[in-house]
Amino acid sequence: MKKAENMYLKSLKPEFLFVVLLLYTLPMAASIDNGNIHFTLTNFTSDTPSIEFENDATASGGAIELTTNQNGKALIYRVGRATYYQPMHLWDNSSGNLRLADFTTQFSFAINSLNKSFGDRAEDDSRADGFAFFLAPYGSKIPPNSGGACLGLQTCDSDANSKFVAVEFDTFRNLWDPPTMSDHVAIDLNSVKASLHPVEWLWNDIENGGKVDAFITYNSSTKNLSVLLCDADGLTHQNSSSLSAILDLSLYLPEWATFGFSGSTGRLSELHTIYSWDFSSSLQVSMNPTSNPPNVAPGPPINPKRKSKTWQWVVLAIAGGIFALLLVLGLASLFCKRRKYRRMRENGTMSANVDMEMVTAPRKFSYRELWLATNNFADEGLLGEGGFGKVYLGFLRDINSNIAVKRITPNSQQGVKEYESEITTIIRLRHRNLVQLIGWCHDNKEFLIVYEFLPNRSLDYHLHREPCLLTWDTRYKIAMGVASALFYLQEECDQCVLHRDIKSSNVLLDLSYNAKLGDFGLARLVDHGQGSQTTKLILGTDGYIAPECLETYKAIKESDIYSFGIVALEIASGKKAVAVIERNGKRFKTKLVEWVWELYREERLLDAADPRLSGNYDTEQMERLLLVGMACAHPNYFDRPSITQAIEILGSKAPPPSLPREMPVPIYSAALQDNIVTPSAATSSYTSASSRSQTQSSGTVLSIHSFKDKTMAPGYDTEAKQ
Repeated sequence: MKKAENMYLKSLKPEFLFVVLLLYTLPMAASIDNGNIHFTLTNFTSDTPSIEFENDATASGGAIELTTNQNGKALIYRVGRATYYQPMHLWDNSSGNLRLADFTTQFSFAINSLNKSFGDRAEDDSRADGFAFFLAPYGSKIPPNSGGACLGLQTCDSDANSKFVAVEFDTFRNLWDPPTMSDHVAIDLNSVKASLHPVEWLWNDIENGGKVDAFITYNSSTKNLSVLLCDADGLTHQNSSSLSAILDLSLYLPEWATFGFSGSTGRLSELHTIYSWDFSSSLQVSMNPTSNPPNVAPGPPINPKRKSKTWQWVVLAIAGGIFALLLVLGLASLFCKRRKYRRMRENGTMSANVDMEMVTAPRKFSYRELWLATNNFADEGLLGEGGFGKVYLGFLRDINSNIAVKRITPNSQQGVKEYESEITTIIRLRHRNLVQLIGWCHDNKEFLIVYEFLPNRSLDYHLHREPCLLTWDTRYKIAMGVASALFYLQEECDQCVLHRDIKSSNVLLDLSYNAKLGDFGLARLVDHGQGSQTTKLILGTDGYIAPECLETYKAIKESDIYSFGIVALEIASGKKAVAVIERNGKRFKTKLVEWVWELYREERLLDAADPRLSGNYDTEQMERLLLVGMACAHPNYFDRPSITQAIEILGSKAPPPSLPREMPVPIYSAALQDNIVTPSAATSSYTSASSRSQTQSSGTVLSIHSFKDKTMAPGYDTEAKQ
């Protein structure tokens, strides 16, 4: 996320720019060398430095065109590639123990045949040929005579010396393709003529250039390469195709690999457009940060005569002296600034609501510090906005880190209350699965909260919005991380922390997809050992609120357990907590927990598993997660497991819970008002609670906390910038 750094650099003095750029370039180079790559590209131009274009590939209209899309130019017999400018470290065997990289990529694309459709026979086909996402040896270029059916991947005359692994999106039925398939998707190993597991692509809208989302994931532990294709314009993803194969990529490709897109046309034509591209790879090996991938082109040769000229050495000596002087001055300035920050931290005063003795790492910022860090809260750094404020991307030079700054809307009384609640609660908390508070500010009538910036957004974003498909191992790790956070809040803190708004959009993901629970604006502290301690005036988000809260408007410890259960079901099924469907012209609201329990009643529990996983999950873990989700989301709070029991079940240290086949009807009791749970609790009117919940908005209950349920900024419970 270099945008924050760029905004900060705009505010620096010119004489200091050189040193800052130099100091920050060093860690950037190390991250490039280690071969682990993370990027999101949503706009492409001919000047985009991270994309290399070959042959007919160009950038046009903010997208990549793999084959020609220009007036006056023929569309036939075209071939082009667009690849990332640096190689991926695909595998490592330096320790004698082969390690493969995990990688995930998502891209949106369209193939447009300009209203041309297929005939009844192969020779009548009127569009061709397709494109592929591919990996090839580092430095690979388009082979000669590789257009048409060869997709720019290999010489059509021969398969000799072809080395690549590709996922092809083929729109022409060649002689080597299955005779019943025209448009199809397949995995190619070193040859487009020998495809693995081809899948017919029936639902595409190639005639009109329909937009498609593709998700490709490689799991290094299972060696599973999986592909999912979804209709980008469909809300339900009913139009989808998937395939997978078990592959040891080290058998087909060298240690360093070029990756990107390759497309072609032959005697027939079509357009191949890439609209956005997200990619992430990770190879956990210890490396020398100064090492380079093999086959790097050497620099230009040095002329010995020129090298020996005295004047060159003089110039170099002068330049070296100036460089050293600037470096010393820059380091001195940096040292002085850090001393200034340290004094500000020591002299900063706290809000009357915050005990100074509780403060360790978090600090009070001046408004000017955050003004500089966010480049005057520039619009280009806006991450998202909600009912009570906006969140901006910033960069703090003294800690060399990106930050997220929540700026409360001026004169928002409820926003200020949430600000005070969040500061007084989260400043006490330290846990690896909680979002880290960096500091706060309330200068010049401004209220701001500073958090660590988490680049992989929220769980909600990946499950329901514009996702890169989360693998099962990652999902289970996220579920365990949220459970760990809740255990800390309920069992390990000096006082029990009621979060009161646990939901998938408040579960943030760091660079390694570790879960971190955020947004403590609704949190309350209660004493341990007080039974079912309650707190009045429940707020939260529809679908995650426990039934007893809708009846009593009070939150209890078990209410957060209920919300965790809904999140667990979301992780397993990939479905939203509440979905609105249309049937016979009418809109209906369905709850995820009721749908899962119905499958459980019919002894089809595993049918709730996310179909996008294509069966690539541990069956026992999937069953445990679904059962734990149902148990935690039990309609009766006194029948829910503790978070300790839930963790033991998920960790296979306790048997799965035993649940009734029929979903129980909630039982409410006046005893809840007195913090006493009795077996003979009287049943109150569930109908009134249900009717009340149906009259609430589809966003939040008691609209005091009315952040809309849309694409979230990186998890700070705000509506994302469009």
